[in-house]
Amino acid sequence: MTRLPAALLALPFVLTGCGDHARLAIAETSGPNPEIPRPASMLLPTVHVAQASHWPAGATPVAAPGLQVAPFATGLDHPRWLLTLPNGDVLVAETSAPPPEPGFEDHSLKGYFFHLFQEKAGSAVPSPNRITLLRDADGDGVAEVRTTYLSGLTSPFGMAVVGRTLYVADADALLAFPYDPGATSIGVGPRMITRLPAGRNHHWTKSLAASPDGSRLYIGVGSNSNIVEHGLAEEEERAAIWEIDPATGSHSLFATGLRNPVGIAFRPGSGDLYAVVNERDELSSDLVPDYLTRVQPGGFYGWPWSYFGQHVDDRMEPPRPDMVARAIIPDFALGPHVAALGLAFADGARLGPAFASGVFVGEHGSWNRRPYSGYKVVFVPFTGGRPTGQPIDVLTGFLDARGRAQGRPVGVQIARDGALLVADDVGNTVWRVTAAR
Repeated sequence: MTRLPAALLALPFVLTGCGDHARLAIAETSGPNPEIPRPASMLLPTVHVAQASHWPAGATPVAAPGLQVAPFATGLDHPRWLLTLPNGDVLVAETSAPPPEPGFEDHSLKGYFFHLFQEKAGSAVPSPNRITLLRDADGDGVAEVRTTYLSGLTSPFGMAVVGRTLYVADADALLAFPYDPGATSIGVGPRMITRLPAGRNHHWTKSLAASPDGSRLYIGVGSNSNIVEHGLAEEEERAAIWEIDPATGSHSLFATGLRNPVGIAFRPGSGDLYAVVNERDELSSDLVPDYLTRVQPGGFYGWPWSYFGQHVDDRMEPPRPDMVARAIIPDFALGPHVAALGLAFADGARLGPAFASGVFVGEHGSWNRRPYSGYKVVFVPFTGGRPTGQPIDVLTGFLDARGRAQGRPVGVQIARDGALLVADDVGNTVWRVTAAR
């Protein structure tokens, strides 16, 4: 880690970049037609992190009217991602970032601030590198069975079951394991499907979705930088969604220009793949909005040359007007720096008519915006098969009265009984949201 001059170390933790004056309401920068403000010139990145504090005994997030929330499983170790299995069991990836490979360490000032953010946010923890199985056999809404399902992984994240095969996306590889619905653990080693980009691991999460017929797998691969600070060579086949043939391991780029596509899922009853994408930083508190979009095959979404369509990022030299002209406007802005990670369609949910058609999004929360944004789970309603209106708060209260993060939501999944499950990596809990009785 870089040693900083004493003058820099004496700076307050909240650093606001020069020209960072905009304070637009999230509603103005979210929805299908968001306001896109002008960028600001920033000497230093805005660093405004909600320090991790964990939940007091008995405390929970706040559910929307008509809903209630309770813990499904507690005492986990940095739970990030969820998968509801066909038999109703739930897999939770307990995971964190892997260390950078030798030669990819970042000793810059920017790297220092990023590490400081991770420490304050509760993210700078060793990765447990395991997947845990949770089972609620008696149907009381609490997982009374908890077993180590897989261990010895490398920062596992995305998971998918196709027939009798469980696929797991580690930070550096797509793996396959035999799936037995009755088993509470897997005791055999993986079958390698394909290697995935690793190295610096600026964005290490590898999300995973199977096509409706199970013949193809799709993996979100984030960029290795904010805006190509380390050169384009490090971004080869990154900032993209891969399409993989699991039978051969061969892959192609399904869509590109997506800075960090995290949650990905097919809209039930269609062949439409959707993604939530974390956009670039250091243009102001109100730029750039993270977004939800249908991912068009062969589509290009702007990164790094432009954002939210053809809004040019002047930091990229030399300019590429040809690439900017190709950039697709995303379907729905979620607001700047909300850190949209989890994505689950509402099909199968039993939370009432207000949450019947649309998607749930886990917003991990900003590290570089004043005021804070994200730190909640929202619902984006769909009309005619497309997102519309404004996001609706589903689960809030992750920030306490002092602005500390009691928890931070990540993965979201619909349980077999129709409840919404939410992985909380700071609270070390999986929350269960149901209709109020």
